[in-house]
Amino acid sequence: MKKSIVILTGAGISAESGISTFRDSDGLWEQYRVEDVATPEGYAKDKKLVLDFYNQRRRQLSSVEPNEGHRQLVRLEEKYNVQIVTQNVDNLHERAGSSNVLHLHGELTKARSERDSNLITDIGYNDILLGDKASDGAQLRPHIVWFGEAVPNIEIAASMCEKCDFFIVIGTSMNVYPAAGLIHYVPRSAPCWLIDPKAVAISRNIKVVQEKAGTGVKKVVDELLSMA
Repeated sequence: MKKSIVILTGAGISAESGISTFRDSDGLWEQYRVEDVATPEGYAKDKKLVLDFYNQRRRQLSSVEPNEGHRQLVRLEEKYNVQIVTQNVDNLHERAGSSNVLHLHGELTKARSERDSNLITDIGYNDILLGDKASDGAQLRPHIVWFGEAVPNIEIAASMCEKCDFFIVIGTSMNVYPAAGLIHYVPRSAPCWLIDPKAVAISRNIKVVQEKAGTGVKKVVDELLSMA
């Protein structure tokens, strides 16, 4: 029986594909206030601004490709049961070939009814415009978990972490909750790795690979495949 690996990924893995991140000095927060484009209140105040913001993100996503970090993770499926839990809203893990991807913060290529969060539809890379309606007649909004909203998949992710044999963190500051708390569900017996070019404060014994995902992921994948 294959052992299980849970991989928590953040903005750092997609940055190498050219996806704009929010927290870097030249990131999106320099151009937009989080309150304006990533909260229910911002959406209520100016729906067009918010829709345009995510339309831009979607167009950008259509023009980039998965990088070596994404591709290396697919190799693990040869020997392990792999579950990727991502804070990213892009589809680069899926496009690289990963089979099991759980999105904590929603997906750019989907939209949902602003009235019923369960009415979700695939929109690909198309824009959402004012007047675009869900099947219940309500305005379509991005299928994104905004600040102040519940994270529906967090309990599923926590359950995965409780049962994993190995845990890998890639490209996340471990500052955004509840995702950052997932490491506390990982069994103490499970070896853990952290891959990030920046120093990340973390409160348990973990192997740190202080490199970008493109090079750091391959080192950890090679190590795990040699152990299988």
